[in-house]
Amino acid sequence: MSAAKPNTMSPDWFSKTLAGALLGLTLAIGCAGLFNWLAGSMPIAVRGQLAMWLTAPVWMGVLSGVYFFRSGRRAWAWLGGANLLVFGALLATRSG
Repeated sequence: MSAAKPNTMSPDWFSKTLAGALLGLTLAIGCAGLFNWLAGSMPIAVRGQLAMWLTAPVWMGVLSGVYFFRSGRRAWAWLGGANLLVFGALLATRSG
């Protein structure tokens, strides 16, 4: 007689993955845009390359860290809030 193994996979892994993929990408693009705007004293060739190469590590970091959220709903809420914060800061720096 064998005991049934508990299901270790979270039932909302698809929601977390989708949140990390979609909101993580927009968050990474927002961070790259914010960096590009704030590093205005750098030469454009260097600044553009740094902003471009900043996108992938931020996106992959968010995508890999999204599984630490307890639920997909929390992942969507926190990443949505982070997006609002980053794009709000980007809007504030551009208008100021």
